[in-house]
This record gives sequence, C-alpha cells and structure tokens, in this order.
Amino acid sequence: MPSASPTSDAPLPRGTGQRLLVVDDDPRMAELLETTLGLAGYTVATAGCGAQALSAYEAQPPDLLVLDVMLPDMDGFRLCRRLVENGARLPVLFLTARDSVEDRVTGFAMGADDYLTKPFSLPELLARVHALLRRAGRSAEESPLLRFADLSVNERSRRVRRGDRLIALSPTEYKLLRYLLINADQVMSKEQIMDHVWQHRFGAGVVEKLVSRLRAKVDDRSPALIHTVRGFGYSLRLPGGG
Repeated sequence: MPSASPTSDAPLPRGTGQRLLVVDDDPRMAELLETTLGLAGYTVATAGCGAQALSAYEAQPPDLLVLDVMLPDMDGFRLCRRLVENGARLPVLFLTARDSVEDRVTGFAMGADDYLTKPFSLPELLARVHALLRRAGRSAEESPLLRFADLSVNERSRRVRRGDRLIALSPTEYKLLRYLLINADQVMSKEQIMDHVWQHRFGAGVVEKLVSRLRAKVDDRSPALIHTVRGFGYSLRLPGGG
C-alpha cells in the first residue's frame, strides 16, 4: 500500500482541476488514489478494468492516465497500446508491483511516460503526476507549431504531419520526434534521448527500437529526415546536411 508520510517539508504540488483517470482493480487502492488526488486539486475518475477504462476515456478523455499493470481483463500494457492505437495522446503513469527491467522496458515501449513501483509514497505520486502534467502543459504553451522541411508538429493538438499526410504516433514516439525536432541538425546521443524521453537509463537497444519505429512512420517518403550518426547518436536533418 502507498505511504502517506511526506519525505520532506516542501509543500506538495497541487493540481488545478486537470482530469485524471485512475485504473486499478483493487477498490481500496482506487478509492485511496481518488481521494488523495482529489484533495490535491485534480478531477478524478476511476475504472476497475480495461473495458471500463476504454469507456471512460471515450466519454471524457483525461489529461493523464494512472494505470495499474495487473488488471482482470487485460494488462495495463495492452490497455495502453489499445488507447494509443485509438489515437490517445496523454501522459501515462504506470503503477505496478512488477519491478523487473523487462517489465519497465515493456511499459515504456507501450507509451508509458513514468513508472512507479508499489509500495510508493503518496507525496512521490503527487510529485510525479504534477511533473508529467507540467511537461505536457509546457509543450502546449510554447510555440504551437514546429516545422522542419515538410515535417510539422502541432503542439496544441499533438498532430504530426509529413506534407499533407497525418502521422499517428504513440506518446513515446511523439516525445522522441519533438526532441529531435527542437534540436534539428544537432546530434543527440542515446543517453540524452533516454534522459529526455524516459528519465531512465536502459540498454542502447531500447532507443534503437524506438528510433526504428519512428523512422518507419516519418521516413516512408523521401527525403529521409532521421539519420544515424554512427558512434554518436541520431539527428533530424536533410540528407547531406551537417
């Protein structure tokens, strides 16, 4: 169970009415999270299984998803994938007792933005929720449109286009593309990408798989924009540039 004991004397971050969807099949855990997040200034809906979560999302898309991995009808990884395939664009915080590196890699590959292992402290939960929402909100408040060549990213709608073609990206793929785009013509190392996209360090293969998925969606037409700089990292640039 989570601990309510604060870890410092710093004031706990508060929400401003953002909508959260908590998905957990343990009624006591769901009630605790709903109460804690509600008292912290968020508007909270709960679901006890994947099917209920999908219905709740369709009824009113939340600003952030707090998702338990172990659910009775489908695991959280599969639910996250279903939402992404249906066009969901929102931060996802996984809650789980499963702490293996393989589980973490799977979660991040499915579109998770953060991963909190049970048992956890409620102040840490609030801090992570606040940080995820702040990062997502900051993107929307800066320049609404980023461009490079015929690639464009609308930061308000999270829509990505290559020419006149709309590209569907997972939240993790979107974060990587945006990171490369705001650093266009620069070489970003795998370590920098891990720190920005996941705030965790994994094996280099995790980044390679993510870049490969993004390339398949963005660079299916010429010219290719995402380039490997062997021994250094990756760069968004026109061929022959830099």
